Amino acid sequence: MTGEDRFLETIEADDKVEPRDWMPDGYRKTLIRQIAQHAHSEVIGMQPEGNWITRAPTLMRKIILMAKVQDEAGHGLYLYSAAETLGVSRDELQHLLHTGKQKYSSIFNYPTLSWADIGAIGWLVDGAAIVNQIALQQTSYGPYARAMVKICKEESFHARQGYSILLALSRGSEAQRAMMQDAVDRWWWPSLMMFGPPDAESTHTEQSMEWKIKRVTNDELRQRFVDQTVPQGQHLGVTFPDPDLAYDEGTGHWMIGDIDWDEFWAVVKGDGRLNRERIAAKVRAWEGGAWVREAATAYAEKVNLRRTA
Repeated sequence: MTGEDRFLETIEADDKVEPRDWMPDGYRKTLIRQIAQHAHSEVIGMQPEGNWITRAPTLMRKIILMAKVQDEAGHGLYLYSAAETLGVSRDELQHLLHTGKQKYSSIFNYPTLSWADIGAIGWLVDGAAIVNQIALQQTSYGPYARAMVKICKEESFHARQGYSILLALSRGSEAQRAMMQDAVDRWWWPSLMMFGPPDAESTHTEQSMEWKIKRVTNDELRQRFVDQTVPQGQHLGVTFPDPDLAYDEGTGHWMIGDIDWDEFWAVVKGDGRLNRERIAAKVRAWEGGAWVREAATAYAEKVNLRRTA
């Protein structure tokens, strides 16, 4: 049996492809692109929330937010490690991100203007991420699927943290409720865009579904998110910025209006409100942390020399 035959047999049997297994070049490249984008998103996603650590309204909220931002760094580590099993180095992935040759989620190019935005990110952004990542636990590449198990557990905490913030605001003053509504108005549509373009316009979905890298299409994931989120919003007492939002008795789904895909593609191509600032901050952090990486490498080499002496 050839390597290709074993690969196809593994995919057909819903087993996991492992790093030492034969795989098509296209499969490897698709995984590197997807896992790298996922990893970059976790790390860049620390910025809009880290911006509010010093301004959290209570000590408890500050501690929780610090823990969440730390989790995001860990998620990036898991995912970069998964990508490295495909033969690409972490330094190479950083270079591709810093030079704009690899992307991260467009959602992180929007600003966090108020404390309510931190709640909206947890509820909407992390809520959308969970919908996608639960499906990825069944992805065909073993290291990626296993990373998702821990990440999903932690993302569930993040979503609860965000909803808790908004729930507190919903029970507060008129000004606090207005702040919550404003945040939902600004984050609702970008959250829906997180699942990617419509299936009919996606250039990767069909092949990724065939290889079982993706198990659910963009539109199906988006619908799952809408169906679970709208009732939660009703409990909060918020309205969604979509006059066409309506429940379809026939399908049992909440139906949404048209998404502004021109905005989505503009942000993806680098013309979002904070694209340049996010990358500039990432590059500064990478360059500023060079001494830490060098010291850690020197220490590891010293320990290895002692072990082999």
